[in-house]
Amino acid sequence: MPLSAFGSSDLVRVVETFAEALRINREALNRLNVYPVPDGDTGTNMALTLRSVVQELQGVDPSDMVAVCTAIAHGAKMGARGNSGVIVAQMLRGIAVTCKAVEKVGPVEWVAALRAASDMAYEAVGKPVEGTILTVARCAAEAAEAGGHDDLLAVLERAAEGAAAGLASTPDLLPVLRHAGVVDSGGAGFTLLIGAALHVADGRAIADVEAPPESESTPRGHGSGSTGGHESASRTADGEIRALEDLRFEVMYLLDAPDESIAGFKDAWAAIGDSIVVAGGDGQWNCHIHTDDIGASIEAAIDIGRPRQIRVTDLLEQVEEERWVREATGEAVVAEPPHVHEACETAVVAVATGKGIRGLFLSLRVQQIVAGGQSMNPSTAQLLDAVEACPAQSVVILPNNKNIIAVAEQVAGLTAKHVEVVRTRSIAEGLACAVQYDPQGSVGDNAATMTAAAEHVASGEVTVAVRDSACDVGPIKAGDYLGISRDAGIVAVASTLADAATTLLSALVDEDHEIVTLIYGEGSSVADTRRITEWLADNRPEVTVEIHHGGQPLYPYLVAVE
Repeated sequence: MPLSAFGSSDLVRVVETFAEALRINREALNRLNVYPVPDGDTGTNMALTLRSVVQELQGVDPSDMVAVCTAIAHGAKMGARGNSGVIVAQMLRGIAVTCKAVEKVGPVEWVAALRAASDMAYEAVGKPVEGTILTVARCAAEAAEAGGHDDLLAVLERAAEGAAAGLASTPDLLPVLRHAGVVDSGGAGFTLLIGAALHVADGRAIADVEAPPESESTPRGHGSGSTGGHESASRTADGEIRALEDLRFEVMYLLDAPDESIAGFKDAWAAIGDSIVVAGGDGQWNCHIHTDDIGASIEAAIDIGRPRQIRVTDLLEQVEEERWVREATGEAVVAEPPHVHEACETAVVAVATGKGIRGLFLSLRVQQIVAGGQSMNPSTAQLLDAVEACPAQSVVILPNNKNIIAVAEQVAGLTAKHVEVVRTRSIAEGLACAVQYDPQGSVGDNAATMTAAAEHVASGEVTVAVRDSACDVGPIKAGDYLGISRDAGIVAVASTLADAATTLLSALVDEDHEIVTLIYGEGSSVADTRRITEWLADNRPEVTVEIHHGGQPLYPYLVAVE
């Protein structure tokens, strides 16, 4: 019998079902992403955002509508990652605010919730673009409003039809989608929310997201010089990053439990993770798992015995970053000593990845570094923790990536500190800002000076295409090297790293520029760097060239031009 209204426990099930649907369809949503560079893909960001909501709901009384809705809104806000995560968080907030005021969510309330979700999402975006998740959410709300409001299932079915129609229209609204022959990734993710609600209402199956097949092309190796060849950094690192984001935590503990209970314990663990090791005997066991669900991994032990010496490691932000540095430099990873910062008028939080880049920011007196970047978007909660750890009541955040700006801008409303976000879109812009940083200056003066510094920098990067695509320069095959200007987009598609870098520089550097800064990372080589500097000497002899080791993954070269 279909539900006539959602109670608070049903709302929890809708969120949990939505989170699971995103997890299952994460790679399909990522493949719908038409931009060919390794980035914080939509499916990954949406899935991680919903995982935070599910974690926030743990321990909440499912019979308490106010508590459930409060947890949904707070978990979404704190866990939002990337632009898609911020938008979904706003949608969930709209639903939670509407449902919080009632004991049962019937058809009238669900129509209002969908409208609030759409409206709050549009309000959260500075320049709304049609043909995106915004369009799909609006179409769902309009369809739900268009009929009678006396039957919850009918409302949900109309919303599903409206969302499907809105999704189908996205290629007509965005030429880049039409050219690639796909629908909007975020919009496809939103349809899973409606599907989750229908599943809870009457048990119907949720349709999987249809996505283009993965490209059969193999990225070319990065290395070609005296350092030797390297496996494709973008393919290897991107693939492993996504695996770690799917199973993010390493949980280890000693377990005192009867031997006969271990078989069932292993079965319970097999349902929530992998890389499982359960070794021992005679009532004492050493247990290891990679999982998303820390609570369940520990509860399974409590059910049969006593876990002790529990240790949880965030694989994505600790282990993976160290691997990038180690593979890129061939050096052993040494833990950085703690940095002690004296109290100041204004502190700075910067988002960065790569040992060399972190070192550059620290040398410029930046107090807190949050691990993250193009392929690893930090959450609101992580940025908030960094702000609270700063030795000042005023803080400037440098997101250093356009996909992190929206998340950073949420922090100000969550802390008593005065927070300003300088909308840096690249590491090059962030470093230019850090050069201008005055610890004893006011947050307003620092933000103004840094903003001017960022605007003065032309920046770009070189990476490897992770999927077939096309751009104004021409067709792109997975494995091609791409030169990307922060302002003009892709300006170079080449078969070699040096060719992509020099073509990018030819577009960025003109007679008015004086300094070119080259930051080399994973996938670069001494030979490629030499070819690039020789090209600059021959073709732009008036500029001074500075070279720094960044150690960043996925982008062999970052470029700043001043």
